[in-house]
Amino acid sequence: MTMTTEAQTTPDRKSVDAEEFGVNAATEHASLKYSLLGPSLTKAGQDSVSEIIYNASKGSKFFNHEEARDKSLTAKIDSILAKKRQLEARDLSRELRAADNLLAELELSRDLTQHIVHIDCDAFYAAVEQLDRPELKDLPFAVGGGVLTTCNYVARTFGCRSGMAAFVAKKLCPQLIILPLNFDKYNAKAAEVREILADYDPRFESASIDEAYLNITEYCAEHDMDPADVVSQLRREIHQKTHVTVSAGIAANARLAKICSNMNKPNGQFVLPRERTAIMAFMRDLPCRKVNGVGRVLERELASVGIKTCGDIYAQRQYLAQLFGQKTYEFLLRCYLGLGRTHIQPADEYERKSVGTESTFREMSDPDQLRRKLRQTAEELEADLRRAECKGRTLCLKVKLHTFEVLTRQVVPPKAVHLADDLYSYSLPMLAKLEQEIPGLTLRLMGLRCTHLVSTKKPDARAFFGLRPQKHESAGSLEDGGVVVSESAGGEGKLPDEEVGSDHCPASGEASVITSPRQHGKEIVPNPPREQAPPPEEELWDCPVCARPQPADERRFNEHIDLCLSRRAIRDTVQQDAAGHQQQQHENGTPEMRRVRERKRGRPPAPIDPRQKKLCFG
Repeated sequence: MTMTTEAQTTPDRKSVDAEEFGVNAATEHASLKYSLLGPSLTKAGQDSVSEIIYNASKGSKFFNHEEARDKSLTAKIDSILAKKRQLEARDLSRELRAADNLLAELELSRDLTQHIVHIDCDAFYAAVEQLDRPELKDLPFAVGGGVLTTCNYVARTFGCRSGMAAFVAKKLCPQLIILPLNFDKYNAKAAEVREILADYDPRFESASIDEAYLNITEYCAEHDMDPADVVSQLRREIHQKTHVTVSAGIAANARLAKICSNMNKPNGQFVLPRERTAIMAFMRDLPCRKVNGVGRVLERELASVGIKTCGDIYAQRQYLAQLFGQKTYEFLLRCYLGLGRTHIQPADEYERKSVGTESTFREMSDPDQLRRKLRQTAEELEADLRRAECKGRTLCLKVKLHTFEVLTRQVVPPKAVHLADDLYSYSLPMLAKLEQEIPGLTLRLMGLRCTHLVSTKKPDARAFFGLRPQKHESAGSLEDGGVVVSESAGGEGKLPDEEVGSDHCPASGEASVITSPRQHGKEIVPNPPREQAPPPEEELWDCPVCARPQPADERRFNEHIDLCLSRRAIRDTVQQDAAGHQQQQHENGTPEMRRVRERKRGRPPAPIDPRQKKLCFG
């Protein structure tokens, strides 16, 4: 009877194990499909698209890499869940009080006095191309090469998106038309848009070639207009003058404005009232992925502990610091409260943390070709560093293998570097070491970056002498392509290991060709000057001390005279001391002359004290 019972129960146990394995496999299968959607995963009706992308990518090197990443993330989530179970068994009243105290402290920093606007051009590259080819208006088309840079909204209805491999997009939409990139046209059109933005906020902040942040608080007050009316007027003016449409979000801070600009795309705007209750209600139901700074990795980690919307953060606040670290913990609490920065300034005024360049190319394994590519990259980086007027104390090499695995290496040269010869000579050993570590090294991307920057700007000493400082042209002008930077200037809520868009590597086939130009829309471009009437001729007063012209401001003029008098007093004192010293030397003569005079007078020379040491200066 016992044997019969065991025989009956054994198949049941096997079937249960098989069931569990099937569920786990299905879960992993679903999570991989979900991640392969990329940016499209936040949109509804993507089930059929997900299946097509999955089947089209299956078997490629990118698919294998993404599958390995997905399994690694699943293992990481298991460890997070295990840690949370341990925390649930402990008394976390202290952590709960700390979270509440931090929430109260963050709440005190809330600023509801500003009108911040985020402007985002609709399918910008495609919109510019459509101006030259209006017949494409109702046809699905995209801009890019082996990887799509952007698609028009007709193509997006088929599931095509930016960052998608062209061969996958063709599976989704066989009639898709793909146009080559033309950055000269895009930069010219972006300059036209920026000219209009400067009329509303001269200190607007360019986030990329097709988006910007503005603070229109002062404009609204000066013209006695409602923010929504101002933005409607701005969007209408942009469309009339440039023939491209923009979407906008209006809120109390930059983070909320960025989210709101995606609410009514394309060619729409969304206003979030500057009221705490409205902001809290808006964030409560907002999916975490909608927040700039939350990518697919952090999204899955948060979902695993029960956080799918920003409102869910509050219930899990006592666990966040120990599960995700202090920085992510504070970032999430800010998201829950709907807090963000309100200070908007031109992108070129932010402190640059690094300067770098990288390019994607066909798979390359020949050592000579790799060295030529490294030399070319070093020359490009030298040009960028010259424009940025800085050197780097740390040099970083970044490569992407043909398997889509990304590797980085860095070295600290004995001196700050900026010349192509130095950049190449210090990066070559890092490449050689990678070739030793990975036999048959095959790359599809290479980049160099300098960090820990040192300025090479020459100090202007003219101001010390009362003259106006010389004007220098800003680095990274539109004509020279700008300077590529690692951090998006003023990026809102970006975490070091969870960069926006970093999860969306293109799904490339074996035969796909990827050629990315160095320009990518993230270059720093100075704001255009606001058109004003020529200022009247400035009145100048001549300084009675140095006779140089000075601005006709009584306080500054008196300060300048005091400074001149101080300099003159110092100079006169030094001259008097020098003249007195020379006169004394002339009267007394040198020691040798005094000894000669004493000998002539018949006086014996003074005895030399042997205890005195001979002093020598020089």
